Amino acid sequence: MRLYRLVIGREAERNLRLLPQTIARRVVNRIQNLPAEPRPRGAIKLVGRQQDYRIRVGRYRIVYAVDDSAREVRIHFVQHRKDAYRRNT
Repeated sequence: MRLYRLVIGREAERNLRLLPQTIARRVVNRIQNLPAEPRPRGAIKLVGRQQDYRIRVGRYRIVYAVDDSAREVRIHFVQHRKDAYRRNT
């Protein structure tokens, strides 16, 4: 099985740097598993977004897109749940 390519956006990198270290480790662990399994158990398809999914890591959310034709997983952002659902993008 061919792995997907992992692309971490600028905003996601910034979000990761600002997370508490214990949470950041858990988030990075989940992100590192996405190339092998882009839609893991617990991933939820976002309504109104064609390729976007989200994964819960405690109170934080990883929002990402899966492009099957390009075999790519693109991480958009990682935020606390109270902020993640207030976004327009």
